Amino acid sequence: MSFSPESETRFALLHGVCFIFAPLRWGMLPARPVIQIMTTQTNGNAVLEKTRELCAVLVAEPKMISIRERISSFMADDKSRAQYESLMTKGQALQEKQQRSLPVSGEEVSEFEHQREALLANPVATGFLDAQQELHDIQESIHKHVSKALEMGRVPAPEDMEEEDCACGHGCDCHH
Repeated sequence: MSFSPESETRFALLHGVCFIFAPLRWGMLPARPVIQIMTTQTNGNAVLEKTRELCAVLVAEPKMISIRERISSFMADDKSRAQYESLMTKGQALQEKQQRSLPVSGEEVSEFEHQREALLANPVATGFLDAQQELHDIQESIHKHVSKALEMGRVPAPEDMEEEDCACGHGCDCHH
């Protein structure tokens, strides 16, 4: 990934506060990033204020409360966490073998499938997996809306959000 002088600015959202990370000079990154709180670049703190309002709505949303409860239940359940971690480790090992073009035995696949089925039979684990997916979907929706607004220079209409990017390139309007 390359960047040009003065244009490389990275954003990070941490605990509901947006930070801007920018190098001091082209080719020179400080030992520690220079952090400017986003309000220095906004019109009278309006963006930060609206971002904080969005965060308040999100954390108060019943769906988000449910998501946090299911994640907390999973994190407090040592057995479910161990079961999940074991399955992830087994899956990574199988994937590495495939990437190295090493044979994967039927027994290894069977053991993985058995662990997977056991995990999916665990309501705490499935609650966690569902919560992760729901949280991802919310984050993706917010990201798409903000990106579309920045791209279009206006609040996107519902039909704008239905448009899919195609192989021709981002925003080509060919509607494949």
